[in-house]
Amino acid sequence: MADNGMTDTTSIEALPFEKALAELEEIVRRLERGDVPLEDSISIYERGEALKKHCEQLLKKAEARIEKITIGPDGQAAGATPLDVSE
Repeated sequence: MADNGMTDTTSIEALPFEKALAELEEIVRRLERGDVPLEDSISIYERGEALKKHCEQLLKKAEARIEKITIGPDGQAAGATPLDVSE
């Protein structure tokens, strides 16, 4: 894989959410600029897709932890409100 200035050698699973998201945002910026050679575009798009999935998994884990914290042992809400309220 070409050295494109990103952490391509870093295992995605080892990245914390903030670093994975920052790298994903950089990939999006590079692809939107359109100044990346085709072969590199394909490689960084694939990494971006993997980073997106990793971020989604980390968010799901965080939501599950928050739910455990906000639901009391009796199954009733422990006084906290949901983070994502859609009306």
